[in-house]
Amino acid sequence: MALHCGRACRQYLLHLAHDNVDFRLPVRTVNLQFTQTFVLILTSRSAFELWGHGTTIDELRTSLLEYPAENMAPYLQQNSTYKINVYTFNKTLVFKDRIEKIDALDFLPFKGTVNLKDPEHIFCLLEDYGSDPNDIPEEPFHMYFGRWIADGQRELIRSYSVKKRHFIGNTSMDAGLSFIMANHAKVKADDLVYDPFVGTGSLLVACSRFGAYVCGTDIDYNTIHGIGKASRKNQKWRGPDENIRANLRQYGTESLYVDVMVSDASKTVWRKNAQFDAIVTDPPYGIRESTRRTGSHKDIIKPPEDFSGESHVPVSMAYHLSDIFADLLNFAAHHLVLGGRLVYWLPIYRPEYCEEMVPLHPCLTLTNNCEQTLSSHTSRRLITMEKIKEPEDSDRLAHLADPRFTPYQGHNSFREKYFCGLTKKNGKDSKQKQ
Repeated sequence: MALHCGRACRQYLLHLAHDNVDFRLPVRTVNLQFTQTFVLILTSRSAFELWGHGTTIDELRTSLLEYPAENMAPYLQQNSTYKINVYTFNKTLVFKDRIEKIDALDFLPFKGTVNLKDPEHIFCLLEDYGSDPNDIPEEPFHMYFGRWIADGQRELIRSYSVKKRHFIGNTSMDAGLSFIMANHAKVKADDLVYDPFVGTGSLLVACSRFGAYVCGTDIDYNTIHGIGKASRKNQKWRGPDENIRANLRQYGTESLYVDVMVSDASKTVWRKNAQFDAIVTDPPYGIRESTRRTGSHKDIIKPPEDFSGESHVPVSMAYHLSDIFADLLNFAAHHLVLGGRLVYWLPIYRPEYCEEMVPLHPCLTLTNNCEQTLSSHTSRRLITMEKIKEPEDSDRLAHLADPRFTPYQGHNSFREKYFCGLTKKNGKDSKQKQ
């Protein structure tokens, strides 16, 4: 059974089957897909088996009485112990109110003994009072009742915080978002995961947490080797052991570190038969990190054959966003295993965004598209794609027959639109101050 999450940033696709739960990270809200057996709902902390729901206590009662009695029976036995918790969202209830809400559930056929310290079964009443702390209603918008199954691993967000990490950079991915991307990619033990824009390796850290072997490349020599200026406050230069490998060592997953190397994402260094279980990455947008690739200019004079000076250093050239995504999808089509997933962030200008702007490829199918708002005019979409077939010769010409596979050139102006929006905002702020 699949639960499809509805809100951006803290959402991802989870596949749960009865009590065989792989519940890793929190989400805030979900759109529930009901099945005949049972429904699981996710809060920011736990997973529950949903027995009933409604907008009023009468609707909740009706829904609970319609739930199959044979599904309830194993948890309501006379020789069992249980307790009932009340969780409210966006509102705090006093102890007396909580007891009243529990007493209102006396129509349920509980036969066991109450045990508040170590019960066999835990049941929960969840009440949703909206998301506006300045406008909290007297009664909840919706109520849910069900059996607690498992707690999430929300503590990972705190224990893997970038603030506590040994090696960081200006664009190190937030721990929570890194784990969400790993979940989107369905990363599991013994997978081989690759990040072509690895940076300081935040995504590798998250994927290794779930037992995957990790590797990556980046065009920035200093970042890969952990040298140069530091990103921490009151620290001028990076230390001798500040690198991606040290980060995995910090979290006890160094044995899963394959390697990282300096490489240009536009010119693949991998053999054709190199296969990855997942590609998880955050390409540069040209805002805090430049978009560049190696190249050469025609007007550069070649050195004579007998020249014995230093080795040639490739010229750095602009790498347009449309080319970045086209190369990324093409690489994934050739180097992912069948069923393997590509997960990446796509920056967009919100006033102009439409679904057709998401890059596509004949060998990849789009499974998820979630939004994280960055400002009033910009956001980024977390794109998840799955490989459904091996590339064929005809796929190279697919963009000629189907415009959906043509790289969207509008992404190339994202940087200009981003700063244009900031300029307008700053102009409005200055006028208001005047």
